[in-house]
Amino acid sequence: MKNSFKINALNAYLLIVIIGSYCLAGAYYLIFPEKDPTSFTIMAVLYMYMPFLSALLVDKFLYKRSSLKSWAINFRPNWWYLAAWPAVIIVAYLVLAVNLLWPDISFSSEMTGFWQRMAEQMTPEQVEFQKAKLDSLPVPYIYLMIGQTLIAGLSINAMAAFGEETGWRGFMVREYKHLKFWDAALRIGIVWGIWHAPLILMGHNYPQHNYLGVGMMVVWCILLSPLFLFIRMKTHSTIGTSILHGTLNASAGIPLMFLVGGNDLNLGVTGFAGFIVLALVIAIMVVYDLKVAKQSITNRTLIEGISN
Repeated sequence: MKNSFKINALNAYLLIVIIGSYCLAGAYYLIFPEKDPTSFTIMAVLYMYMPFLSALLVDKFLYKRSSLKSWAINFRPNWWYLAAWPAVIIVAYLVLAVNLLWPDISFSSEMTGFWQRMAEQMTPEQVEFQKAKLDSLPVPYIYLMIGQTLIAGLSINAMAAFGEETGWRGFMVREYKHLKFWDAALRIGIVWGIWHAPLILMGHNYPQHNYLGVGMMVVWCILLSPLFLFIRMKTHSTIGTSILHGTLNASAGIPLMFLVGGNDLNLGVTGFAGFIVLALVIAIMVVYDLKVAKQSITNRTLIEGISN
């Protein structure tokens, strides 16, 4: 009797996205071992589109399935887009406040910590030039930064994040549609975090602690995952989570502008302060969902939540 090996769509996707992404990062490292900022940015954007390309390969070429609708790519807005866009900036300021509880971290209105970090990447002349540019602005830079964050989160950052979201909250949500909310969120979060590993090892997000940073990123993605999944269900769209993702990335630098001291494990949105704030936001989300919302999402399967 002839046996044939079969692999389901989800496992095929996981193999392709992890192996393909890691190979892309490895090839980049071999070609650009110095990791200059321009080439790394280009590679990182390509890396962010690996989940999209992997899902497209599985659906279109391996299983001949329609993708657009099943990945929840639609532009029908609702009020939950506000939680996915301007409300995200509140998280950045909560992180700043929590970070000030650390004994070795302090607030600086002159952005002392920011300039210290810039001095590690620029020449003294370049730092002075950037300081002069900020001093010449007609309004305080913080207002411009908020405006830039909102614009980037809705445009260029959302476009880059779309590459990830069609994979994590599009393809994988469809494949996990019969799982309970928390089970699906945990599984997606673990994959999402592990997928980041090559970028973290190259110094992204945790340049002072590359190896510990891989574990930190996995925990961070696990904490983010239920929030992203909740917005995916409420907006009924991966466009909503792309905006959330893009705005979160754009606002991550806000606490770092005004904090002095600390390190990449405890500082900012991706540090322990960010973990505390995300846990608080998750608690608020659960209370709202179970006590306020007309129909709960977090105690149902994904398909039941999508049907609401």
